[in-house]
Amino acid sequence: MSKKYLIGLDIGTSGAKCIITDDRGTVIASSTQEYPLYTPKPGWAEQNPQDWWDAVVRGLKVILPKSGVNPADIAGMSFSGQMHGLVALDEHYEVIRPSILWCDQRTQAQCDWLTEKAGGVKGLLSYTNNRMLTGYTGGKILWLRDEEPDNFARMKVFVCPKDYIRYKMTGKIGIDVSDASGTGFFDTKNRCWSEALIGIAGLDMSIFPKAEESTALAGQVTEAAAAETGLPEGLNCYFGGGDAVIQTTGAGLVKPGVLGVVIGTAGNVSMAVDHYEDNPNGDLQMFCGNEPGLWLAFGVTLTAGGAYRWYRDALCEAEQAKAKAEGRNIYDVMGEIAEQSVPGAHGVVFTPYLTGERCPYPDPNARGSFYGLTLGTEKCDFTRSVMEGVTYSLKQLIDIMGNFAASEKVYTSGGGSASALWRQMQADIFNLPVYTMSAASEGGAYGAIMVAGVGAGIWKDLNEAVSIIRPETETLPIAENQPAYNHAYAIYNQIYHALKPVYDLSASLGY
Repeated sequence: MSKKYLIGLDIGTSGAKCIITDDRGTVIASSTQEYPLYTPKPGWAEQNPQDWWDAVVRGLKVILPKSGVNPADIAGMSFSGQMHGLVALDEHYEVIRPSILWCDQRTQAQCDWLTEKAGGVKGLLSYTNNRMLTGYTGGKILWLRDEEPDNFARMKVFVCPKDYIRYKMTGKIGIDVSDASGTGFFDTKNRCWSEALIGIAGLDMSIFPKAEESTALAGQVTEAAAAETGLPEGLNCYFGGGDAVIQTTGAGLVKPGVLGVVIGTAGNVSMAVDHYEDNPNGDLQMFCGNEPGLWLAFGVTLTAGGAYRWYRDALCEAEQAKAKAEGRNIYDVMGEIAEQSVPGAHGVVFTPYLTGERCPYPDPNARGSFYGLTLGTEKCDFTRSVMEGVTYSLKQLIDIMGNFAASEKVYTSGGGSASALWRQMQADIFNLPVYTMSAASEGGAYGAIMVAGVGAGIWKDLNEAVSIIRPETETLPIAENQPAYNHAYAIYNQIYHALKPVYDLSASLGY
């Protein structure tokens, strides 16, 4: 029997990743194609869906010839993508306006309105098991109705980012249950749209696409898509999943007890749950997983690696010049600077609320800060404190996750996992062994490979699929580092509450 191959596509915030693997999960070729993000107003974030498609086409035209794979041996393709983005489509399935993204914060008034209409947070949780957060698709739909009624009237249906790419591939509209969970209108217990909540919102069910399981067959590559991409016409396409969910699948998280920590542009902590769990107070997000009978509990901090990148661009001009002159990675140079400080960064504590916050503080008014500066504070303390502050924000999520299951170990991924220093910080601050896993650097695209492989019958289920994933690095906690981190974490836990009145005052003044 000839070897089979799989394709995974991930529509990220900064670029589209396309990968092709064999039926043992070995990555044969990979390409990432970037595109812009637009911020027409403070707190807004938008992208042009055509940019996603153009990037996917470019990426496929890189990996297909590079892999040398016979197109006839490709068994299937699936999709991952940034969650919550609103792609509004008209009656011809043409894009009406730029997509409003997950990190956009314009919908607070709509989220508050719906929460009140639903009977408060407790009432809302009874429909979906989740709060209606500003990042979610639901608030964006209501904002469109309130602020752009002409565009809302034109909208026949909405989809999320990866679903638009799948539509471009197959000509068929739909959404998977994990991405649907992130709209705020999905009954995650029963894995279907909450018609009751949609009715309370005054929306028509017709604009909500049909929701299917991640491993379900969504359609085949059309003749037009094949001509544009180089893919074989008729290739089976499977629904896939939202990136925050499916990247945990790609990292091997399909059983309770193992925490997934991602330090990408945003950061998240997640754990697979093999049965439905209530979400008291809506502190976490409880989404459907990538196969029937699987759910995912997770929390998101909005600015993780994004905070470190901001720090790089805003305050590390000298380090960038040094990296360029020496032909080195800028983050390696920054890491060396951070290592000149000590655990706890000599009392400097950074809060990474650069675009507001989601968990454990769903607050678009929250802002980033450095606390604890003295005349003795040095650049190395600033640098280290940014890394530590992001890790403290993730530690808060792990503490909440303990309500669902005991944590045994951490699988870390995302750009932050490439740093040995950052992995050690995670092990010390979480007080858990931390592992990087094979192919986790491929993110959601690798999770899409898992889903495509199950859909195509290469693996019987996700548990069998992830058996091919192996640990690559192990980082154990260093006991003598923990007291300093514990002290700094205690301070970190107080900063939001102490500054909450200041955040709200700043917001009222337009800052």
